[in-house]
Amino acid sequence: MPGTRRTSARAARSAERRAHADYTGGVYGSMLATSVVVGAGTFGAFPRVELAVLLLLTGVVFWIAHVHAQLFGARLAQQPLDRRVVRHVCRDEWPILKAAVPPAAAVALSPLLGLDVQGAVWLALGVALAGQVGWTVAAAHRAGASPRMVAGAAVVNLVIGMLIVAFKLAVTH
Repeated sequence: MPGTRRTSARAARSAERRAHADYTGGVYGSMLATSVVVGAGTFGAFPRVELAVLLLLTGVVFWIAHVHAQLFGARLAQQPLDRRVVRHVCRDEWPILKAAVPPAAAVALSPLLGLDVQGAVWLALGVALAGQVGWTVAAAHRAGASPRMVAGAAVVNLVIGMLIVAFKLAVTH
């Protein structure tokens, strides 16, 4: 029975984490990915590879920055750091990096869709924008927001994303 108690405790902690899930990092990471695609200038000999790597590395850098800020900006004043706290913060901030993966994958898979480099950039932009709205909808739904509030949150994030797209159009034309 000791193994059963451990499994039950682990399942209870997992359910607790899901119940208190914070989607801020996913929304933020998706906006970050969208802005990386917009801000990416010209590329060298391997534009798709460079854009995919840029998306992933930017996600890694911002994930590390957020973990560092949480650990040394907020947490250190409240509790001593130990491995458990560090793992907890790393896990909480993980969606920032996770949000960069779908647009990077879209860029990597774009040749299979017959897209040129500009098509790959627009596909990545669309995927990042969809992620931004999707994370927001998931967060609002998980928070128990009314359908009207969920729709409102989605619209606000779509408008923010469209502003980022408008910036891309303004910069490239």
